[in-house]
Amino acid sequence: MDKKLLRVVGAGLIGTTIEWYDFFLYTSAAALVFNKLFFPTADPLTGTLLALLTYAVGFLARPIGGLVFGHFGDRIGRKKLLVVSLLMMGGSTFAMGLLPTYSAVGVLAPILLTLLRLIQGFALGGEWGGAVLLVSEHGDDRRRGFWAAWPQTGVPAGNLLATAVLAILASAQSDATFQSWGWRIPFLLSGVLVVLGLWIRLAVSESPVFLAAKAAADEREQAPIVDVFRGHFRALAVTFGARIAENVSYYVITAFILVYVTTGLGLPKATGLTAVLVASAVHFVTIPLWGLLSDKIGRKPVYLFGVVGMAAWSFGFFWLLDLRTTGSVIGAAVIGLVVHGAMYGPQAAFFAEQFPTRVRYTGLSVGGQLSSIAAGAVAPLIAVALFEAYRSTVPVSVYVVAMCLLSLVALLGARETRGASLHETAAERQASMTA
Repeated sequence: MDKKLLRVVGAGLIGTTIEWYDFFLYTSAAALVFNKLFFPTADPLTGTLLALLTYAVGFLARPIGGLVFGHFGDRIGRKKLLVVSLLMMGGSTFAMGLLPTYSAVGVLAPILLTLLRLIQGFALGGEWGGAVLLVSEHGDDRRRGFWAAWPQTGVPAGNLLATAVLAILASAQSDATFQSWGWRIPFLLSGVLVVLGLWIRLAVSESPVFLAAKAAADEREQAPIVDVFRGHFRALAVTFGARIAENVSYYVITAFILVYVTTGLGLPKATGLTAVLVASAVHFVTIPLWGLLSDKIGRKPVYLFGVVGMAAWSFGFFWLLDLRTTGSVIGAAVIGLVVHGAMYGPQAAFFAEQFPTRVRYTGLSVGGQLSSIAAGAVAPLIAVALFEAYRSTVPVSVYVVAMCLLSLVALLGARETRGASLHETAAERQASMTA
């Protein structure tokens, strides 16, 4: 086993875990306490919608972050930008733990919250592409699906960590104590985690694929974003479209479930948190297995199974939730995230293999983060609005199915990339530049 590769995988995993811990901590807090602390004049469901709007604002900054980080990541390297993204994300999350609430400073409280959420989104927009590329470009072509899937597990690991901390605090404190000051603890904990993440990330080396491409670069080459739109628009469209179903379904399963279980079913918030906790643990284990399977049978078949499976499960998910038992709620979330893993496991390698090295960070980040606006940013908002309007989950399921159909179309137009080399030959480089 290559120890250097293991260090890179570890750095990618720990870094993305910390970044997503920060991001999902906000998601959970928005559904559980921010509606009361920052929007106290609204009724419960409307307050939740307003809190989730600030959650969605973070997504608006992600494509900008993807563009900025992608540009410099393709010009000066993946590693440097990953250090910057970690500092920005951790710093904004720590600051959230110090924010005054609406009762103390009035309307300034949600304004400051929104500003910090924008910084979070900007940082995360550059984090995902850089982390998966650092691992993809260190690994070998034959096992890229498996190794590149490990940074992806930072999502369930971060969600697991955020949910576990909130669940422990919620069980150890009264609702009044948790709402008064207990919610601040997990945000302040981010400061400690960032120090750990920086120590690990600074120890890894730059991508050898990037270094080789940089050595062959021509100073007259156009900006990466221009190259992406002019010469690699199909790859960009595949990245954008294929991610829609994955993004929408994930946030319905992990964010909307907290709203629906508490507001729609009248169950304790601990039930929803426990379900997300257990499902995230299973998700963590299955994501690399789906990546490994994509190394064996191809990226497209595995991804397509996830898209079609999620369309079908969108109805079974709510059927299980409506049984109103702890076991059924947990089962609904677990099955949902296992199916989701079939999309998320091969995604890193599949998307990385769509672009040449000199524009890979930009193409991967911009395509993925533009999709996050159309999908993840609005998914909880649309789900809550549909449920509020119809008092039924059927429209929510139909919405998920529609997004799966969009991803299905994108995947059918994609090329299979299993085993493709990430090194670009001189001839391919010249042909691409003159296309």
